[in-house]
Amino acid sequence: MRIIGGHVFDGEGFVEREVLIEGDRFVGADAEVGESPALDATGCYVIPGLIDLHFHGCVGHDFCDGTEEAVDAIARHEASCGVTAICPATMTYPEDVLGPIMDCAAAYGAKPDGAALVGINMEGPYISPDNIGAQNPAYLHLPDEAMFRRLQERSGNLIKLVDVAPEVDGALDFIASVTPDVRVSIAHTQADYDTACAAIEAGARQMTHLCNAMPPLHHRKPGPIGAAFDSPDVMPELIADGVHIHPSMVRFLFAAFGGDRVILISDSMMATGLDDGEYTLGGQGVTVRGNVATLHDGTIAGSATDLMACVRVAVRDMGIPLETAVRAASANPARALGIERERGAIEPGMMADAVVLDENLEVKHVVVRGSVV
Repeated sequence: MRIIGGHVFDGEGFVEREVLIEGDRFVGADAEVGESPALDATGCYVIPGLIDLHFHGCVGHDFCDGTEEAVDAIARHEASCGVTAICPATMTYPEDVLGPIMDCAAAYGAKPDGAALVGINMEGPYISPDNIGAQNPAYLHLPDEAMFRRLQERSGNLIKLVDVAPEVDGALDFIASVTPDVRVSIAHTQADYDTACAAIEAGARQMTHLCNAMPPLHHRKPGPIGAAFDSPDVMPELIADGVHIHPSMVRFLFAAFGGDRVILISDSMMATGLDDGEYTLGGQGVTVRGNVATLHDGTIAGSATDLMACVRVAVRDMGIPLETAVRAASANPARALGIERERGAIEPGMMADAVVLDENLEVKHVVVRGSVV
């Protein structure tokens, strides 16, 4: 296949060139692709398929449903939105609920028209009762290495991220013990600056939905946001849906951390892609009105916006340059997940996942593993 006529993202900006695909891989300009079919991208942007490493569900399904049907529906919808690789997040549940979810993921095989399941983000239950967000406090658990390793084995080593509040008992020892085998993200925390720095020193390298479910940035108490800024190896997640973080703060954080560190996520829940109404998240009732999802007490409960829509909001409504937003939703999450040699860029040898966007950044075509879906 050839993608012709488009402005192709090269990791830094956009250049006019053809994109050549052989099988499920991008190939170089000297490759022999013969009389292959051409996908016309004239006047459009061609970007790598996006990678969402923190979301819960869409179209009426949640990853924690723990069924092939749910993962299929989620993967197909995400692909249709230009998200070609997914690392869905679990909620705070006990081990007997999380175990079958891991079993399902381990057995799952990507469908031709669906996003690839490239990991699991274990968001709960090792978080703080004092900043629970939309997680269920009934199932909180202190960090438990043996429990984590049992779940990791059941997942077939698919858990790529595990979230931890560094101030809870045993957290720092847990972080130091598991860091060689999984990426630790600071999450749902009341940690002060020094405690967050201690977690980073122990091995934490990511911040879960920065600004949300953590102390705010204060000039005398910089908290975990300041600790992350001071640590060049730490990558912050941002939800740029226009609900979770004010546009000025999004611009500030991109400027502070730099476009190579920020990871755009959606944190979407099962209502994404559906109408307003009543839904659930982690066993709790959620009301969705427009793109705002809340528990019945008013707490924000994930988002109702997919990652490609977050990219559009970041660019059109928040003033983030398109090339910066694309990198934050493709190459950066790929690096965080350790799959940067496989996905997140349009380069020879990489998985042929690409999205053609029109001048309004609306999805025109999606290519998943070399095939138009």
